Amino acid sequence: MQSLSPDEPEFSFADHSHRRFNPLTDSWVLCSPHRAKRPWLGQVEEADDSLRPEHDPACFLCPGNERATGQRNDQYTSTYVFPNDYAAVHAEQPDCTSDALARVAGAHASSELFCVDSVRGRCSVVCFSPRHDLSIPELSTSGVAQIIRAWQQVYADHSADPAIAYVQVFENKGAAMGCSNPHPHAQVWALSAVPTEPASEIRALAAYRQRHAACMLCAYVEAELASAAAGDQSNRIVALNESFVALVPFWATWPFETMIVARSHVASITDLQEPHITRLAETMQTLTCRYDNLFRCSFPYSMGLHQAPTATHPDAALCHFHMHFYPPLLRSATVRKFLVGFEMMAEPQRDLTAEQAASRLRAQPSTHHKHSPSA
Repeated sequence: MQSLSPDEPEFSFADHSHRRFNPLTDSWVLCSPHRAKRPWLGQVEEADDSLRPEHDPACFLCPGNERATGQRNDQYTSTYVFPNDYAAVHAEQPDCTSDALARVAGAHASSELFCVDSVRGRCSVVCFSPRHDLSIPELSTSGVAQIIRAWQQVYADHSADPAIAYVQVFENKGAAMGCSNPHPHAQVWALSAVPTEPASEIRALAAYRQRHAACMLCAYVEAELASAAAGDQSNRIVALNESFVALVPFWATWPFETMIVARSHVASITDLQEPHITRLAETMQTLTCRYDNLFRCSFPYSMGLHQAPTATHPDAALCHFHMHFYPPLLRSATVRKFLVGFEMMAEPQRDLTAEQAASRLRAQPSTHHKHSPSA
């Protein structure tokens, strides 16, 4: 950054273009806050204002219903986990041999330019509750805690398999994020390789620890808490308790992107015991309630847990448990952000600063209310 000369105007983060560095992924995001003032003539989404029944006889995930494969769900009364009928990966499949690669890439293909790794694994579905109509902000705190315990059990079960290297838990909420079934649920993909995003974070965490003999996310949370404690009104914290903080990361890409980060160094979800499980449930509820109250709608997002690979991974202790929330909405319940054009060809870009997003989320009630979407 350049020093300010006496006759130059002062730089404003709320008005002037700038890039912010994401130390977790070693990447940059372009911030153009002045663009938020431009009129919107682009695509307008259909707001999700449907009232869902407690039980939908046509839903493949409701208790007792038959799934598309002909299997029938149990008459479950709590969180329900079952193998994904249409799994993205399978536990058993042949290796990709050089002969198989040659048939696709050509007999003279370079292994450096045409590289393939056969991937095995297992996929599960985690139904949050028997209720077809209740998402995380609408459940009780004990109900959300049950979901967390189910994630712990699935993570532990998959981690015990020596063929599994990483367990990715994620939720796609809402049609805007490609959710094919509105019954609130998460998915678990357990893979024989560590996927690209968590692998990038693990490398960044390892490099930071080598340089500073400290955890990057521990240091980041400490800095954000210090800013809030000092009364900085531009701080990025959205919700806070003794164990977790929800915040808009300084380097956020999506307009109302957030992270939930453990305040102490916790490597994986299985390290959480009471009262930390309840506190995580409370933080998830507060954040998602504020999401729903922001545009008076059931707020769509993709959420994922990032944590240690299986306990035997050499870098497991370096990892710091956190959750990412990537919501697409930009201006209202019907206007979404698209990562296209410059974002696809150059680098991510946003029109709302992290501080502006956090301020708007903090201003929302932390309890849930049924809404009719605003325009």
